[in-house]
Amino acid sequence: MDLSAITKHSALHAKPSGLLLQYGTAGFRMKAEHLDHIMFRMGLLAVLRSKQTKSTIGVMVTASHNPEEDNGVKLVDPLGEMLAPSWEEHATYLANAEEEDMQRVLIDISEKEAVDLQQDAFVVIGRDTRPSSEKFSQSVIDGVTVLGGQVHDYGLLTTPQLHYMVCCRNTSGQYGMATIEGYYQKLSKAFVELTKQASCSGDEYRSLKVDCANGIGALKLKEMEHYFSQGLSVQLFNDGTKGKLNHLCGADFVKSHQKPPQGMEIKFNERCCSFDGDADRIVYYYCDADGHFHLIDGDKIATLISSFLKELLLEIGENLNVGVVQTAYANGSSTRYLEEVMKVPVYCTKTGVKHLHHKAQEFDVGVYFEANGHGTALFSKAVEDKINQLARELEDKKGKAAKILRNIIDLFNQAAGDAIADMLVIEAILALKNLTIQQWDALYTDLPNRQLKVKVADRKVISTTDAERQAVTPPGLQEAINDLVKKYRLSRAFVRPSGTEDVIRVYAEADSQESADSLAHEVSLAVFDLAGGTGERPQPGF
Repeated sequence: MDLSAITKHSALHAKPSGLLLQYGTAGFRMKAEHLDHIMFRMGLLAVLRSKQTKSTIGVMVTASHNPEEDNGVKLVDPLGEMLAPSWEEHATYLANAEEEDMQRVLIDISEKEAVDLQQDAFVVIGRDTRPSSEKFSQSVIDGVTVLGGQVHDYGLLTTPQLHYMVCCRNTSGQYGMATIEGYYQKLSKAFVELTKQASCSGDEYRSLKVDCANGIGALKLKEMEHYFSQGLSVQLFNDGTKGKLNHLCGADFVKSHQKPPQGMEIKFNERCCSFDGDADRIVYYYCDADGHFHLIDGDKIATLISSFLKELLLEIGENLNVGVVQTAYANGSSTRYLEEVMKVPVYCTKTGVKHLHHKAQEFDVGVYFEANGHGTALFSKAVEDKINQLARELEDKKGKAAKILRNIIDLFNQAAGDAIADMLVIEAILALKNLTIQQWDALYTDLPNRQLKVKVADRKVISTTDAERQAVTPPGLQEAINDLVKKYRLSRAFVRPSGTEDVIRVYAEADSQESADSLAHEVSLAVFDLAGGTGERPQPGF
């Protein structure tokens, strides 16, 4: 390790004094002007991680659904997974080191992780379309090269596409070809094979309006659409030619505002979806005959996918362990439908995609989607092998089900949530089951709910258990919530501290919107009184 060269280059990417950041589920994310030193240092860290794992490591420059002025960076582990938790700590440690401590911190990490500094290192980089992303990619490259690592810059990619590239490179091409064409071909081939088996005819299933959040998803869908056009026609909106990234559009906007994105007119019976800025989230929606907007979020996506997978697995006669993983934010109706109607077991984890992903890996087939539309389905190696075998050997009904399953497995980007892959899976299932978007939506009716925020002096006052559904501290708060919940039908409520600011998030649902609003307000008052609320007391009305 050439420590003097590192010191010299680090000075060109100087850390603003006093700035402290934490690597979380989304990596580092904040206003772009504060991030140059982070990019350089994550290049250094990626080299150490590559040397330690003897694998290719990915670095993605993106701030996902955040405003265009923000940016961020996250590392991708060898099989396309999120960075290991122990290395998240190293990332935070390195990011916050003062210039004079950089050498010591790098040596500390290397010694703690027994990194062989003579080992070769290879790092691949991708970036989204933000104005700051190209410069930041270069800062990452500076960090990689000063530590002697080799680098391949893929340029503009969706976040899931970089996860795919890393996984391909570390499985000697078994997962797919580590090129953008390889990604397009793998997904499109599986999708076209599936739609060939659909019995329905007519255009109504084959046309989809896609809001691309003025982000990278638009560029990549434009490049990809001719690969799958015989199975689906996509019409792109908010494609980045005007409009700002994630501004009044994208999955996060549609979900939180419960209305269509700007720049897209929806007619009755049209099927529409929105990606977020880096194309790892997706939500669907439509307008009914009366012009009312209907959102189909991650809960309903998970229900459609897991129900379909369960039917196929029953068809091939395999008694497999299928599970759906949700967070406390999942609508109670979705949980009841899955458990009581579909007989699919549901498990709840803490908020954050890494918790869901980890739990889903415990099943033969694990499906997880956050309500915001971020998710995927995971299949164990044994299940993949069994399905491949049945698809090769059988030509009967069982064989047909196995072939469908094999294509579904190929479609899912199992390393991470992928809006493009999820869109193709959903479109294939709707075609195969001959379902309209209204019929999908009618599987169950969401319970009315309300989310609120309460400002507090210190969010750490509240601690939780039972996947964030029960408050442990402060004393008396959970008892107060329990008493309030008893007043309403089909109701529940929980509170949890924000991961990023001194606010407490309140969630309530009940049998009517009026009851959900009232319960959320009463719970927010209990939080304000018992957990050190600041400013004005919460007022009713939304």
